[in-house]
Amino acid sequence: MITHDYLITAAEGLHARPATNLIRLAKKYKSATSLKKGEKTVKLNSMLNILSLALKGGDTVTLIVEGEDETEAAAAIETFFKEELKNL
Repeated sequence: MITHDYLITAAEGLHARPATNLIRLAKKYKSATSLKKGEKTVKLNSMLNILSLALKGGDTVTLIVEGEDETEAAAAIETFFKEELKNL
C-alpha cells in the first residue's frame, strides 16, 4: 500500500472538471485508489465520492493506492496533483 499527502493548490479546489480527469486516470490501473480527508475516505471511481470531500484550496488530502500496479498508479496520480491542479 502506498499513501501520500497532497496539498490542494488550486484556489477553486478539486471541482468537477479535474475530478473527472482524476477518475479517468485512476480507472487506467488495477489498483484500488482512494482519497482521504480527515476521517472520510472515498474511492476514486465516482464524481460524487470526490465532490463529497469538498476539497478547497489549502486542504490536504491523502492518496491511498493498493494493488498490483500501485507504484505506477501512485506515480501517475502524483503527476496529476503536481501538474494538472497547479495549472487550473
